[in-house]
Amino acid sequence: MNYENWLKAVPPEITGDLLWKVQAFQLAVFLGDLGWHDVSKLAQDRRMLGLSDQLFRAVGSISANISEGYSRSGGKDRARFYEYALGSARESRGWFYQGRQILGERVTNHRIGLVTQIIRLLLVMVPEQRSLTLHEASTPYSCSTENASAAETESLAGLLSNIPMIDRE
Repeated sequence: MNYENWLKAVPPEITGDLLWKVQAFQLAVFLGDLGWHDVSKLAQDRRMLGLSDQLFRAVGSISANISEGYSRSGGKDRARFYEYALGSARESRGWFYQGRQILGERVTNHRIGLVTQIIRLLLVMVPEQRSLTLHEASTPYSCSTENASAAETESLAGLLSNIPMIDRE
């Protein structure tokens, strides 16, 4: 699977909406589709039922809150929902990390990298709506992995073309 092929399958009712121009939304919807497969794998292990439910809710909440915020008329109101999406993105990143024993290192690192890209975008979107900066604006975000190349962990292009999928049993 890659992002370009996935994009072709997204219905025009979604891609034709002005919201689709928001890159963080596109990536969050994509993450939601990837998360479906990941959660299905996690749920096969009874110990991971709670984690899989939390991960599924958190991942889905990212795009939902971006949608809700985009539909608000006021910048401060819009920023509030973008902040909710930011919180859900950070929560998702933590759940992906906690599921690493089942998901495997490659999938986990990819999902954490993709979520981090969404977080970076949201850290720009929130202040733009509020007309001020977040206390973290100058903090660089990076994903360091021992076995992944810099392109796979840092580059959005790498995250969208080299997508590891979990093995289904």
